[in-house]
Amino acid sequence: MDSAYLISIFLLLSTALTTINASIHIYQNQLFNEVGNAYLLPGGSEGLAASRSSDNSVSDGRSFIRFENITFWRTQAAADEQSDKEHGTGLIQAVIFEAADRNNIGGSAYGGQRSICCTPDLAKLEGCKQGEVIRIPSSTDSKWPMVLNIYFGGNDLSTSMDNAKVPIMKTGMYNLFFIACDPKLKGTTMSGKTVWKNPDGYLPGRMAPLKKFYVYMMIAYLLLSAIWFSQYVRFWKDILLLQHCITAVIGLGLFEMILWYFDYSNFNSTGMRPVVITTWVVTVGAIRKTLSRLLILSVSMGYGVVRPTLGGLTSKVLLLGATYFLASELLDITEYVGTINDISGRARLFLVLPDAFLDAFLILWIFTSLSKTLEQLQVKRISAKLDLYRKFSNALAVAVIASVAWITFEVYFKATDPFNERWQSAWIITAFWDILSFALLCVICYLWAPSQSSQRYAYSEDVKDEFDDEEAQSLTRGQSDGDVNLVKQERNNGNAGVSDPEDDSEEDKR
Repeated sequence: MDSAYLISIFLLLSTALTTINASIHIYQNQLFNEVGNAYLLPGGSEGLAASRSSDNSVSDGRSFIRFENITFWRTQAAADEQSDKEHGTGLIQAVIFEAADRNNIGGSAYGGQRSICCTPDLAKLEGCKQGEVIRIPSSTDSKWPMVLNIYFGGNDLSTSMDNAKVPIMKTGMYNLFFIACDPKLKGTTMSGKTVWKNPDGYLPGRMAPLKKFYVYMMIAYLLLSAIWFSQYVRFWKDILLLQHCITAVIGLGLFEMILWYFDYSNFNSTGMRPVVITTWVVTVGAIRKTLSRLLILSVSMGYGVVRPTLGGLTSKVLLLGATYFLASELLDITEYVGTINDISGRARLFLVLPDAFLDAFLILWIFTSLSKTLEQLQVKRISAKLDLYRKFSNALAVAVIASVAWITFEVYFKATDPFNERWQSAWIITAFWDILSFALLCVICYLWAPSQSSQRYAYSEDVKDEFDDEEAQSLTRGQSDGDVNLVKQERNNGNAGVSDPEDDSEEDKR
């Protein structure tokens, strides 16, 4: 197979497995995989910015990839084939390169099949060394791609790599592979760790901007909380149950943004995600997302405005909420807590599908309920509430259209950037959903803000009288008392001298 194609496949796999993991990549007896004429083990893939200085603090302005306690184990059969007096009896190479230089690894003889490792024909044509990785120097820096050699000695079962540090002087998406070209090293495993550092800390490059983003989101939630709670306290006696739910969602949103900031700050300082804080973050986030969706669904059903309770639908709504919380919690814990390597692609897909299905079902239920509520209000001609729900439905429609458009953009973004070379802009994908959720919450707060007239939006038992009054006013609008009397006189003249009990009864009914 084409070596560039093989490298591309493993780049995709290593990116999927490690970019969200941590800046400290830990390997525990990981096995080398056979690819073409080589054995490969992906060591990581992260966006790194160029070094800015040479200080020694965590945010010292330096970028590097550091190897710590890297140890390789070959099979007993491979070790027994070697003499204990020989020095280099097996070679493993650590290859670091930018995604843009991925085609600089490998070569082909006479325009034929490309190889990762140097073959006898390529050794004659290109001058590479047989049994080693084919490396073509980069046009911008001859030292890159960088190759570090690790040899087995004699008939030893294991060998260790020096704790080397590779400085990063150019911004890019860097990839690390451990490659063995010797067929006798089949079955080799590796343990140890690598540390990847950016100028401002250990956050991966694609995640680093999110730390500042959550600061801005905290400020936004604080401003919304200040405005909402001032009205909330001022009109405490007129507060509706629906407004209590909105208050809970605002509080959870603010708490979630604070936790996300501390999670990223700790990650940036240590290079590993704190399990406890991250678990709290995703749990609070799952609760907030669940309550937000149930709030929108309840409002769409007319709860607290058109009907006093959800009636027989209460149990179904609660069951849906519990199911959505469970699906969201499992997906977020899988994605953010621990290492992403703990779960395979199929298993993650198994968790993504229920979450997506429940979201689609919720949207369908919300718009169906909203349509019925608007129809009911229109028939009963409650203009104030009808206007309120029309504004809400318009905002919800805009949010759904924006979501579909953004999903389309996200698919395009990922499809056209398979190697994450646009990693510096990738944080926007995550940030958009938090911004959209906050914007929709602001619309709900504006429409159902606490005030002295809050109770007029609440369900009351005399709704029927209100309907009858408005309907009566619309029917008699434009008619004078004289017109009504004239109609009555014509009826009396036309039926003079005739007394019909049924007509009298129908007249009373009318």
